[in-house]
Amino acid sequence: MDTEQDIAAVKAATLIESLPWLKRFAGKVVVVKFGGNAMVDDDLKRAFAEDMVYLRHVGLHPVVVHGGGPQISAVLAASGIQSEFRGGYRVTSTEAIAVVRRVLADEVNREIVDLINEHADRRHGDYGVGVFGDGQSLFAGVRRSVVVDGETFDLGHVGDITAVDPSGVLEVIERGLIPVVSSIAASTADPEQALNVNADAAAAALAIALDARKLIVLTDVAGLYSDWPNRDSLVEEIGVSELREMLPRLESGMIPKVTACLDAVLAGVGGATIIDGRIPHAILLEVFTQRGAGTEVVSDSRRTTQ
Repeated sequence: MDTEQDIAAVKAATLIESLPWLKRFAGKVVVVKFGGNAMVDDDLKRAFAEDMVYLRHVGLHPVVVHGGGPQISAVLAASGIQSEFRGGYRVTSTEAIAVVRRVLADEVNREIVDLINEHADRRHGDYGVGVFGDGQSLFAGVRRSVVVDGETFDLGHVGDITAVDPSGVLEVIERGLIPVVSSIAASTADPEQALNVNADAAAAALAIALDARKLIVLTDVAGLYSDWPNRDSLVEEIGVSELREMLPRLESGMIPKVTACLDAVLAGVGGATIIDGRIPHAILLEVFTQRGAGTEVVSDSRRTTQ
């Protein structure tokens, strides 16, 4: 059995290992898309909140972007509104979009903010601040349809982000706080109308607008596999050209996450990583250790120079 001194030595080595990464990310924005099991498991939610507060305390600027699919489905069902999906998108009627926005703003966003603030140093006040995607025109978008088996379907109040105004988020960051952003956009055709947008895409769009140093996408697998379901084919790092070639072969649920990472890196975000949100403190492992956690997407130029 290890002695207390041995355990202390391991902890010290871990702290020293984190030093180059602390230097690299100090003062930089890191956008984290929060979702999957990490969003519904109490222990994982608590670990996530601790990670966000830790990042803030060591000099990074974490920004959280979230969806809320399971919570939305539950409330819609309780309200007698049937959930219908076409091509992976939730068909969102006028009645449903009111529920979607309420759940994201009043339930999911508030819970994440409260979790972060539970772990903040109360002597200095709260850290988490809710920011709503359709508020102050943070996200603007247009409605979209989807083609399934050659047939076009209207998805209702579902959209793609076309513009981002990060000023409200930047104001929160400049106050030394942690923005928690919901994945709702305002329609460019009618700003009073909200649009349900993909949270992975929202995280990428915001990371680009903030000139983030890193985008981290939490999911429920260990990362990207080159030959799924062969678990020995986990990819630790991949360039954008190789990832583009792999994209058509991926499982449908992974495509939005991979696309978000591609978009972010191609637009200048320093790196984008898909990590396993089922592992407590996976974010800290990714940011502050050499091995990291999951699959990192990097530019082709960065890949060839390493």
